[in-house]
Amino acid sequence: ASAAAGNQQQQPPPQAAGKPAAGKHGNVLPLWGNEKTMNLNPMILTNILSSPYFKVQLYELKTYHEVVDEIYFKVSHVEPWEKGSRKTAGQTGMCGGVRGVGTGGIVSTAFCLLYKLFTLKLTRKQVMGLITHTDSPYIRALGFMYIRYTQPPNDLVDWFDGFLDDEEVCRHG
Repeated sequence: ASAAAGNQQQQPPPQAAGKPAAGKHGNVLPLWGNEKTMNLNPMILTNILSSPYFKVQLYELKTYHEVVDEIYFKVSHVEPWEKGSRKTAGQTGMCGGVRGVGTGGIVSTAFCLLYKLFTLKLTRKQVMGLITHTDSPYIRALGFMYIRYTQPPNDLVDWFDGFLDDEEVCRHG
């Protein structure tokens, strides 16, 4: 019985991977918050789900590597809305776009791809692959956004530590 107990200590059961302590070491990531919305703003999520880009082009992408390639070739900024697509003229105060999502517009390629990554249920190794990617700052940016939206708040410092001195610029497209 003691040998079996020793084996159990070395190999935690699969369900333990979702618990914070085991989740920090296993390849299965815990998911913090809403399992359907990814904790996205409702207006952004609605625009992603109704976007022809998400529903048609991204539907065709089935693997992590295909999505990473799409980020490399298609993302030129990481704002939630495409430039000039939101009608904010004439609005003032809290509705003037200052808070971010007062009115809808064309949701950005980056946010569609961020949600596509979420549908793939990324592993720890895949997220590490995003945030350490050397080909594009946008791949790294989407990796950090994925972490921010899906990981427990208490784990964020552990994820971000070591990357805070990254000086590469994400330019607006």
